[in-house]
Amino acid sequence: MKKLFISFIFLLFSQIAIGQQKEVLLIGTMHKVPKIVKHSYRPLLKKAMNYQPEAIYVETPRPNDSISWEYLKDGWSNSYKEFYALSDSLQNSYNFDQSRFQKLLKKNFNALTQKDLKELIKSFGYLRDYANYDFYSYIQQYGISGSSKPTRHEDGDLTAKLALQLNIKKLQSMDDQQTNKEYHQAWQNCAEDGSENGDNKINQKLNKKQYNKAIVPALFGRLGFYVNKRKSLKRLNQLASFSYVKNQTKSCLEGLDFWNRRNHNMAQNIGSQIVDNSATRNIVIVGASHIYRIEKELKANFPEINVLLLNES
Repeated sequence: MKKLFISFIFLLFSQIAIGQQKEVLLIGTMHKVPKIVKHSYRPLLKKAMNYQPEAIYVETPRPNDSISWEYLKDGWSNSYKEFYALSDSLQNSYNFDQSRFQKLLKKNFNALTQKDLKELIKSFGYLRDYANYDFYSYIQQYGISGSSKPTRHEDGDLTAKLALQLNIKKLQSMDDQQTNKEYHQAWQNCAEDGSENGDNKINQKLNKKQYNKAIVPALFGRLGFYVNKRKSLKRLNQLASFSYVKNQTKSCLEGLDFWNRRNHNMAQNIGSQIVDNSATRNIVIVGASHIYRIEKELKANFPEINVLLLNES
């Protein structure tokens, strides 16, 4: 009888442990979509809501990633350049109050005044936290119900609305752009090589296949689900990593290395935060081209985290 009781207790605790295993749902996005398919993020928002995540990870650099910001302050994105300049200014002039900041974050969204929002936006700017600076700027512009018209971008139509509906006060950043300058240079050089050795024709064929297969799903409002199919994710990774080429030139190999390195670092940013944070159910909203590699990296380096894909959850 004693052995039976011990076995029962062991089984009970094992089931509890399994029930508390941390997991992450990866959602690949299309970034900005054309007006003709402006409602493409609606079904993805519904799917994300059904999952009920406790934490949301987004494709923006982490505040303390000084190497990425050193590049981005003069890099490819005007939004990042403007934000970095503002952040620098605030770090020299703004009187940041940590206790006041934490107090404001504990307020319900509907209790935040315009004054509160302005203070939070400045605080996130001071902290160089672009994800939440942008999120609270969205709330200031559209209110807690969000934009009534599609913004056609994942930040407004998926991330912000999901966080508002689930009362998630703070987004988690997971991007890594430390070698993005070198990656873009390799991309350009690989394309120049491809114009001479014929590999650009393979690129065009893959792009055409991806586009053509998206037409029917897009017409029926399922573009997001098509993009997240395994075959689609694999094609998008091939295009972004130059792994489709038949002629592995130095530039194409460098591009592949930089691409894999970025996704490895993104997965490290995701996995380490999930392990350290208290949330059990987590969601990652990131450009679909990254999903194929991030899934592999998370499974290889964080086996304690259950990794789910949108179409398989």
